[in-house]
Amino acid sequence: MRLSVLDQSPIRKGGTPADAVRETLELAQLCDRLGYHRYWLAEHHSSEALAGSTPEVLITRVAGLTGRMKIGSGGVMLPHYSALKVAENFRMLETLFPGRIDLGIGRAPGSDQRTMRVLAAGKPNWNDPSDYPVQVRDLVAWLHDALPDKHVATGITAQPVGGTAPDVWLLGSSDDSAALAAHFGLPFCFAHFINPDGGDGVTRAYRAHFRPSALHPEPKAMMAMGVMCAETDEEADLLSKSRELWAMRLRTQNEPGPFPPVEEALAAEKDPRTRAFMAAMRRRAVTGSPRTVRAGIEDHARRYEVEEIMLVTICFDFAKRKRSYELIAEAFGL
Repeated sequence: MRLSVLDQSPIRKGGTPADAVRETLELAQLCDRLGYHRYWLAEHHSSEALAGSTPEVLITRVAGLTGRMKIGSGGVMLPHYSALKVAENFRMLETLFPGRIDLGIGRAPGSDQRTMRVLAAGKPNWNDPSDYPVQVRDLVAWLHDALPDKHVATGITAQPVGGTAPDVWLLGSSDDSAALAAHFGLPFCFAHFINPDGGDGVTRAYRAHFRPSALHPEPKAMMAMGVMCAETDEEADLLSKSRELWAMRLRTQNEPGPFPPVEEALAAEKDPRTRAFMAAMRRRAVTGSPRTVRAGIEDHARRYEVEEIMLVTICFDFAKRKRSYELIAEAFGL
């Protein structure tokens, strides 16, 4: 089974966005040495907790600092942008790093609604869901220089043209993106760390309805899940509380702020309602010692019927975050 990494460039309380970006670069180099298969960078806007606003820029730096992993976006939020411009960005990345670039795309805003409207910059029908399938179709066509003859943009080329193109993945936490991936014959990744309910059924439906394409004759599915691994179950439980308190605040406040220290989470947990909410957040992740985490990852791989899982690890202490990936790599013999 392959293990990969999704990095959201988390900002801890008392730290800065620049710290978060530096940690992304350090963590990517570590994961490259450890044997992880992919390293994807997320897109979020106007966030006090997540620093990665431009994955296409971070990809350039991360790919330059690593030598083995595939580097990609997890993902580019396509409704914000022109499909042609995204194709140009990722064709340039593919030219710079042939065979190493993934283009994960999604349709979530990666922001609040006000920020989304500003990003749209007056674009008509900026929130029309019917536009997204057309964008996906055109994006894939531009990446492969395959616009149909009667397309309104026929003759327009996404440069630099080359012999290879990035792999396109559709990302989602519901069945909408899975259905679209099946329709276009593209790979699909389910975000279990966002929605822990029903993802195994979504991936089964994706396989059942998959239409073979010239790029992908067979379905290709992956899932992304939260993970916190430490030397003991008890330590991992403690380290997870920062992420769980932040996740609770995300769902109950407009802006949850940066990731809090464990001590703040322990104090907040004294409230029974907060404690119950934080416990519910645990369902989005596997938490524990290397043995516990390996068993949990393997169980999810069986349920989702996937041979690759993408791991999202967030905690307040960056050294502990790095150690989590080290312990998992050791547990799986990467």
